[in-house]
Amino acid sequence: MREGSLEAPTRHPLGWQSADFWDEAKLHKEMERVFDICHGCRRCFNLCDSFPRLFDLVDNSPSGELDGVKPEDFGRVVEACTLCDMCFMTKCPYVPPHEWALDFPHLMLRHRAVEAKKKGGASFMERQLAETDRNGRLGNIVSGVANWVTDEKNTGMRRVMEKVAGVHHGARLPRYADETMLNRARREAVEINREAPAFGKRKAVLYATCFVNFNSTDIGQASRAVLAKLGVETEVVHPACCGMPKLELGDLEAVAAASRTVSAELLSWVDKGYDVVALTPSCALMLKFEWPLIVPDDANVARLSKATFDISEYVVDIAKKEGLAPGLETLDGGVTVHLACHARAQNMGAKAAEMLRLVPKTRVAVIERCSGHGGIWGARTENFDVAVKVGRPAAQQALRNNTPFVASECPLAADHLMQVMELTAEDEPPKPSRAHHPIELFAKAYGLVD
Repeated sequence: MREGSLEAPTRHPLGWQSADFWDEAKLHKEMERVFDICHGCRRCFNLCDSFPRLFDLVDNSPSGELDGVKPEDFGRVVEACTLCDMCFMTKCPYVPPHEWALDFPHLMLRHRAVEAKKKGGASFMERQLAETDRNGRLGNIVSGVANWVTDEKNTGMRRVMEKVAGVHHGARLPRYADETMLNRARREAVEINREAPAFGKRKAVLYATCFVNFNSTDIGQASRAVLAKLGVETEVVHPACCGMPKLELGDLEAVAAASRTVSAELLSWVDKGYDVVALTPSCALMLKFEWPLIVPDDANVARLSKATFDISEYVVDIAKKEGLAPGLETLDGGVTVHLACHARAQNMGAKAAEMLRLVPKTRVAVIERCSGHGGIWGARTENFDVAVKVGRPAAQQALRNNTPFVASECPLAADHLMQVMELTAEDEPPKPSRAHHPIELFAKAYGLVD
């Protein structure tokens, strides 16, 4: 038996349609096996809070081993997992092809799926928060009121919201745009640079994603502007949510349904010669990696996976293969870029940092620590304090870098990191006034946005 593995991780299909997946006794046995290996290794102690919780349970048990931990306490470990995949991708020496074949995040997902099925689904409020398309459409219609209600400075309304929805009163929440990205794209044309090296060689369909479509349309417009500058024709679509919020709840049937809906729409563009570019890393991860593991026999999903790029990855690919249009100007003072966990989990390299290093004479400082947010997870009442604790090392590093710009490919991580920086700063506020997506800063370097 080899101790550890230096080979690239290999992930196996989830197997959720087999009877064994739902067998509680077999699930419990697998959790005991994996937790015992994790307890003996402990390389993941500084990732999410799942591992400190597991190790504390073991260390405080009568035997000091896993056999002293009550099985009913395993749920506390599962609750802290944000499905960031960093343990699988960056830390664990026992992932496949190692014979022990650990996949901690997918084991946590399996436990959530089994528990949800046993209880007849996630809680009512969890299900409502996961309806991101519906919530986004409503939020756009009443954006002024919605943003007033959800502002963390509106302590009265946020206390009510905490009691009703279980969302921590201090957690910074995404603001809703006044219109969807789809409408903005129809209203604001971009001029294709016919002199760019990539002109006539590429065209891309931008999968807006829930966040860009309903919350931060500036990311979408910056992406369109940059690609137009590089000579790339674009279209913007948002057939439906990728299903990530429902994956976090263990609702695998809903994720499978989303994969069928979205892949059918996006493949119609692939058939017309378009590349698919996802504007947020969690959604790119779903299209490229998670869907093929959930519906491994779906040929459409497999084909879409091979045609999908993350936005930073796509710009870097153009730079390497066709070349950039001239006109990039220095970002004075430099940039601190947080490498989002779901960007790292795509196994494509640090594309956000690579893209920003294309900007001349610009210092790019990289943070590879978790921001602590974890999607809806970090905003929950019971998790926000943990999310701040997990994100504090990244925030401290960003403060030490002292750059006027802070960016993350994950907009939720960016906002959370900015909030933790504000909470951590002692003498004076952080130098950045807000967090950006890297593509917004690339557009700024081209003079395409303010």
